[in-house]
Amino acid sequence: MTTVILAGGLGTRLAKLQPDTPKALTRVLGKPVLTWQIEQLRRYGLTDILLLCGHKAQQIMDYYADGSAYGVRIQYRLEEQPLGTGGGLPQLHLQEDFFLLNGDLIFDVDLSAMLSYHRKKHALATLFSHPSAHPADSMRLQTDPENRITAMCFPGEQNDAVHNLCNAGISILSPALLPRCTSPRKMDLDREILKPGIQTNRVFAYRSSEYIKDMGTPERLRSVENDLRQNIPTQRRKGAARAAVFLDRDGTINRHKGYISDPQALELIPGAADAIRKIHKAGYLAVLITNQPVVARGECSLEELDKIHCRLEALLGAESAYLDGIYVCPHHPDAGYPGENRKYKVVCSCRKPKPGLILSAAKEMQIDLKRSFMVGDSLTDVRTAENAGCRPVLLSDEIRPDGIPVFQDLSAFAQSLD
Repeated sequence: MTTVILAGGLGTRLAKLQPDTPKALTRVLGKPVLTWQIEQLRRYGLTDILLLCGHKAQQIMDYYADGSAYGVRIQYRLEEQPLGTGGGLPQLHLQEDFFLLNGDLIFDVDLSAMLSYHRKKHALATLFSHPSAHPADSMRLQTDPENRITAMCFPGEQNDAVHNLCNAGISILSPALLPRCTSPRKMDLDREILKPGIQTNRVFAYRSSEYIKDMGTPERLRSVENDLRQNIPTQRRKGAARAAVFLDRDGTINRHKGYISDPQALELIPGAADAIRKIHKAGYLAVLITNQPVVARGECSLEELDKIHCRLEALLGAESAYLDGIYVCPHHPDAGYPGENRKYKVVCSCRKPKPGLILSAAKEMQIDLKRSFMVGDSLTDVRTAENAGCRPVLLSDEIRPDGIPVFQDLSAFAQSLD
């Protein structure tokens, strides 16, 4: 299977650190980013590589030659004029599905698992997707329950009804998705190939918390190098159990205002976004676990609740914070009230203090519960943690149950993880 790498980037923002160097040869801990990529591809038997080059292409060709020294076979396609992120793809005349990588990524991803997912879905395109610490300059994806992409929100577009689920720069494409071009023309992959492809209902998001980051700015390059020194990419490999901080919502992340049924009523607690950044820095996933009986009460539909959580993610994203997952119980057991939605007036296994939400998250995200915390502002959250087998943490100024760590707020707890 061929892997196409977009290696024609100018590297303008990195030029002051490594002048006269094409972006693909930018050193990450002394090794070109392209070498990091080749090594990851080789791990999964992806040894047939095609580099789309433009800016300072000869330097890249001189450095790698035919790729034999790296255990791969490299071919080159030179763009005489810049063709954008998608213009060069129809000119390759590939006959089979192929991986496509942005040339500025450092990643540790099980590409075999991603390919299996792609084939299972009979997809024309599969995009590796995850929450981003900088969603404003990322392409966010709206999906249905089957992870089929239904809409795209491009950088600069304001849409608080789209989750912080971003295209991370690794995709699998079918040649059938590519337009037929009799002559080369500049083309944007996202806007002119992937977005029209949504109409086929065969463009999917592949969600994963595996490690993938771009190193295209000096700040991100330093962040990636720090992660590599701490071996974080390896720790986040598929199959490696992760520790998590499960977070209650109301009174923990956002101000407690009773039942929230309007997105605009949601307001972050000062310091909550910074606390979630610290949780991630300490190596934990940050996963929201929340009872939302507003649905059962008939005050809010599931679609409206989803918009509330989109706003929550937008507010966190504005402060460079994100949640790795959101798990919601919409049920309430007591029936017989005016306006209630009887469909959700049931006894369930997911309403806290029952552990269903945490157990679902642990299974889906490979979480080690014994190393994880449940943080909330009520004794219900404490009992939920105990029922799930993780460590309870209470946020309170008043209640101090024996043997339970108590902190004033989420910021104080996150500080304790340092």
